[in-house]
Order: sequence, then C-alpha cells, then structure tokens
Amino acid sequence: MARTQNIAQLQSQQIFDLLVIGGGATGCGVALDAASRGLKVALVEKNDFSEGTSSRSTKLVHGGVRYLEMAVKKLDRVQYNLVKDGLHERGLLLKNARHLSNRLSLVTPLYKWIDVPYVFAGLKFYDILSGKQNIGHSRLLSRKEALRRFPGLKADGLKAGVLYYDGQFHDARMALSLALTAEEQGAVISNHVAVIGLLKEDGQISGAELQDSLTGDSWPIKARGVINATGPFVDHIRMMDNPETPKILTASTGIHIILDKRFAPPDTGLMIPETEDGRVLFVLPWEDHAVVGTTDEPAEVSEHPLPLEAEIDYLLRHVTRYFNLKVEKSDIKAVWSGLRPLVSDPKATDTAKLARDHVIEDSEGGLLTIAGGKWTTYRKMALDTIDHALKVFHLNAPKPTCQTEQLPILGSADYDESGDKDLAKNYGFAPDIAAYLNRTYGDQAEKIAALSLEGYAARLVEHHPVIEAEVLYAARFELAERVIDVLARRTPLALLDTEASKQAAPRVLEIMAEELGWDQKRVNEETAWTEQRLNTAL
Repeated sequence: MARTQNIAQLQSQQIFDLLVIGGGATGCGVALDAASRGLKVALVEKNDFSEGTSSRSTKLVHGGVRYLEMAVKKLDRVQYNLVKDGLHERGLLLKNARHLSNRLSLVTPLYKWIDVPYVFAGLKFYDILSGKQNIGHSRLLSRKEALRRFPGLKADGLKAGVLYYDGQFHDARMALSLALTAEEQGAVISNHVAVIGLLKEDGQISGAELQDSLTGDSWPIKARGVINATGPFVDHIRMMDNPETPKILTASTGIHIILDKRFAPPDTGLMIPETEDGRVLFVLPWEDHAVVGTTDEPAEVSEHPLPLEAEIDYLLRHVTRYFNLKVEKSDIKAVWSGLRPLVSDPKATDTAKLARDHVIEDSEGGLLTIAGGKWTTYRKMALDTIDHALKVFHLNAPKPTCQTEQLPILGSADYDESGDKDLAKNYGFAPDIAAYLNRTYGDQAEKIAALSLEGYAARLVEHHPVIEAEVLYAARFELAERVIDVLARRTPLALLDTEASKQAAPRVLEIMAEELGWDQKRVNEETAWTEQRLNTAL
C-alpha cells in the first residue's frame, strides 16, 4: 500500500491497540507478533526501516560463539541461555525467511596446537546446544584442508582449523519484510514518521504526537499501549515520558568494511577467534563481496555514526595478519558503522552490568520499553514484549498466544531455490541477475521481473546485478521515499560499493521522481541528501 494511504489510516483510525515506535529489527518484529495475534497495530519509524543499527550487522544469524565461551568460563547462566535461545531462533529464521537467509560454513584457523582441542570442544558444544535446530556438525580440518577451504589464509604457522556452521542473512531486507508481513497481517506501517511527543490522560500515556519527517505535517494518534522499540534511541523516548528517568542504555560502535570477492570464497567464511584485544573478527562472503568486521568502541548515540580511521586500520591490520593476500585501504569498496545497544536492567541487582540480552521495562506513565538483544533473537524479543503488553495494557487479543514460530516472512512461503532458472528463461535475465532477484525477493521476484518488461530491465550500474525495475518496485510497493532508501536498504548497493552507488544515484532519482511525482524542489533536496549520505555515513 502506498505510504500516503498508510498515513491517511494513521490519521483517521480512532484508536489503536498498540503504537510501536521504531522500525528496526525489534520494532518490526514486535509489530508482526502483535498484528498476527489480531491486535490493531500502528508501526512508525522516523527515518527508513532498518536505517540504523538493524542494517549494519555482520549479516550472521548466530547463537554467539563468544557468548558461549563466556558462559563456560564464568559459569554465567545468562550468557548460556542467550546462546541457547539464539541457536533455537537461528533455526526458525532460516526456515521462515528462506530466501533472505542461508547456512554458511566457517573456518576457524588455529596457529597453536594448544588451541585445537579447546576450540574444537567449544564448537562441538555449540552444535549440541542447537538441538533439533542443528544446521551442521563441526569437525577438525587438517592444515591442508583449512587452506583448501579458505585459500587466502596465511599458511605460515597454521596447525589446523575447525569447520562449523552458522546462518547468514540480508538484514535490511529482513526488517523491511517483517514490516510488510505485519502490514499483510493488518498493521498500519509507515517510515519517515517521527514521534515528537507522548500524549497523556490522567498521567498515563494515551498515544503520541506524530510528524511526517518529509512534509512536516503533524497529528495525534491514540493507542491503548505504546511500545518503545527504538534501539539505541530508547532513552530519548523514555525521557519524553519522564525527563528525570535514569538512562538504561550505553552504546558502542562497530564498523564493517567491504572488499572484493577475491578475499573470501563464495561458500565459506573465516572466524578469527581472538584478536590482540580479545575480540572475534569475521571475514564473510556476502552478495558476491567480502564483509570484514567488526570493531567495538564506546560511542555517543547518533543517527549516522561515522566510521573512524582507527577502526578501519584495526580491521585491515588483523586481516593482513591472517591473510596471504595484502590488503590495502584502496581495496575497500565501502565502509559503514552501526551502533550496538548495551542495556542495563534497572531491576537487576547489579545495575552497572551491561549485557546484550534484552530488557523489558514499564514506566509509571505506561510506556513499555524493549531494549537490547540482537538480530537473531528478534522474534523471541517480540514474543516476550507482546506477552507482557497484553497484561500491562489489559488487551484482549483474538489469538492470545504467539503466532510467528511457523509464520513465513513475505517472499518465503513459496520460495524455490531454483527459481532463478525460470527467471532467466522467461525474462532473459543474465544468470547473476536472476540469482540475485530470486534470493532477494523470493516468491515476489516475478513482480520485479514483470516490471522489467516495461523498459526497466537494465542494470543500474555495471558489474552489479541490481536492475532499474527494483527502483520502481521499491517506490511503488515497498515504501521507499528517498534515493538512499533504495541504494542502501531496498538493494544492498551502497553497502557494497560506494562509487557504484554514486554512479547509480541519478538514474534512481529519475525513476523515483517520475513514479512519486516529485517537483524540482524535492529533486534538489534528494540530490543533496543522497550526496551527503554517500560521502559521509549511510
């Protein structure tokens, strides 16, 4: 449904059961859980869906190997349960979003004999914890086999390797698909709509004041319950409710760099188990490129955090340490930074302790906040949040229990892994375009293919499979309102290749302007905004 129609519904609906603030992994997941139970749900995001943290992940669906190590070393049950929940949810995500996710084999290189039994035992335990959701069995690799699996590995001193399996996915498309699936279930959703204030009656929150971020228009919305799912920005909404409330969130920043595909084989990733400062690093194949990340530095909360030169140098230094190939700054095709929310539970006995597990908080004014967590457990976080919301907001859902465990995400229900062959045959797409469209849109790919016949079959830019029909589809059916919405989230182009995105931007602007009826003033604004984002931080 067009965004204008969605906003009209937000303005005309007398009262919603729930207003969900935040269009990232958590907010979209919460909206889907609530809508699938039959509640009247509104979801608003002040920027674009997954514009922040939720599109800046390492693209892994995982239980957390490092969390498991901490759980065992410190006998930490919180970390142990986090891993176990993560592995269960990993299996469900791979099943419910089949087109956007896949199993990925990873090699852990070992350069000391003493590390071999320790790492192998840990990854075997990782397998065991996944139970029925196991997606592959870890095994030891000889030095020769490790080098065959990941040819770029530095051979000097390599003793052995361990092969294990985790999931991989397209995070930005996943968040969008969750929002669109929530819409299919009856939710009213809109991006580029900000909450600028909370409405109260007798001291209790009764809704919010909304503002269209693109036009400046504002209006009130009434809701029986308001859920704050704004990721790193949860304290901002909490302080709208109570300016004196103590903060519950601390942020760190993590960057990723993108290299050419020659730095990672197409079907195997690399996990560097411990860096000089005790972190885990990954080199992963993704969208025919190599993703390297991530860093972990204290940060201020901001909408578009800038990658720091020191962070880029850190990643390059470690990649060079483990690679036979020399990696230079000139090899970097794109770099992006995301905030990682670290949450302290205000009800915990040690409130100074920070964890990446999620926290649900009720305020005296009636604001429900869900904070923390990670992409893999978005569904479990949503389940816990809506179960809690039903109680505190006294809501009667037609379906009182969670419905999302078996619910396919838009594009997944009739997805055929071999559907690229039909796309190539029926529409004349090159093999790389057909494969890309199939895995990106799943059972919706035929709709993009049909639009391509209207004169939009050309690639947006050479050497990338993204085509013009996707821009039209994004503007018409996926609520894309800005050029950067298309370049960085409806498609992965800006996350993969900054220069290619700059080349594609004028054509994306041209298609969107025609489809959405932009005047020259709006075209000029979009040109400036796109240039700013591509030259600074996505």
